[in-house]
Amino acid sequence: MPEKFFDIIPPEKRVVEPLKEEVKIKKKRPFLKTSLILLLLLIFLASVGSLSFSNVKVEVWPKTELLSFQETITLDLSVNQREGSFIPSKVITHNKSGSQEFFSSGIATTEQKARGVITVYNAYSTSPRTLIPSRFVSADGKLFWSIEKVTIPGARYEKGKLVPGEIDIEVEAAEAGEEYNIEATTFALPALAGTALYTTIYARSFSPMSGGFIGETAQITEQDLESAENTLFEELKKQSKEFLQAGTPQGYVFLDQTILYNIEEKSSSQEPGTITGSFFLDMKVKSEALIFKESDMQNFVRESVESKIEQGQKLEQESLSIDYSLTEISLESGKIILTLDIKARTYQDIDLNEIKKAIAGKSMKEADLFLNNLTGIEKVELKTWSFLRRNVPENLERIETLLKLD
Repeated sequence: MPEKFFDIIPPEKRVVEPLKEEVKIKKKRPFLKTSLILLLLLIFLASVGSLSFSNVKVEVWPKTELLSFQETITLDLSVNQREGSFIPSKVITHNKSGSQEFFSSGIATTEQKARGVITVYNAYSTSPRTLIPSRFVSADGKLFWSIEKVTIPGARYEKGKLVPGEIDIEVEAAEAGEEYNIEATTFALPALAGTALYTTIYARSFSPMSGGFIGETAQITEQDLESAENTLFEELKKQSKEFLQAGTPQGYVFLDQTILYNIEEKSSSQEPGTITGSFFLDMKVKSEALIFKESDMQNFVRESVESKIEQGQKLEQESLSIDYSLTEISLESGKIILTLDIKARTYQDIDLNEIKKAIAGKSMKEADLFLNNLTGIEKVELKTWSFLRRNVPENLERIETLLKLD
């Protein structure tokens, strides 16, 4: 039996490299550690520094009392300097004129006749013709009367042609009413009917008749005139007051209550009872007022307040208020008496420097307790910018005190 041969190929040799162990090496971070140390050091130094150098602020609100009383002063033109409650003053004046249209409120039933102008012609003769107030009838039968006696010039010849004499006259309707407000037309004289004059003496209008009316119309009443005077007077007073205020010298006080207004002149374009829708009123107003120096008033009020507050009390200047009321006025005698309603707040005088000495070196709690037990104090607050501070500095320059009056 023949032998079988097999080709045997040896397996390839696998080269296995040994695994290298990965070693993680932590890098050192010296910068982070140093920064942390520096930060802690800075916090420590800041705390020590704020403790050593920060100030303490003490805010004190004193107890206040309301002072209210009245005083009387006299503004006097005859004195040159303040003498007690007599204060020197001077007069300022202003004249203001104005005119204003006002509307009528009254209602009247009225009848008016139409009027107009016509031209009357004389083609009858060269002799003038005299007309007493005469009737004229329009082409549509409306009757009008001439207002006055007139003479119509005679006719004349020009180049052999007769030219009628003519004259313009005013006529009025025989009756009231709008139906007489007719357009331009021709007119005849009824009195001449049946004669040769009827066609040779005639008239013509060249514009409409107008004014004819029957009905209700506006009429000025006494109340209209009175109301108009009051309205215009108030407006001129307002304008005068603004002028006097603007013209008051610096350092002087102007009071509305001291102004005297007087109507110097007034006139109306129409009288009460006139049939018209409006009218004009003219008026002139003179205004006089007393002014005085503000410093004189302030000195008087300050002296009055100081005389009424108790010893050890002080005046809160910003709280001072003065209301004026007029008691008596006589510019003829040059005097005005005013009543002053004076109000102000007062408080116990507090020596802030003594407070500094009293709390220096004390603990914050002790200082707070001490301050809140002082008489005349409503409220107190101690403030410091160091969260480590427990005591008030002994150095007085590092203790800030503030009096609060709000």
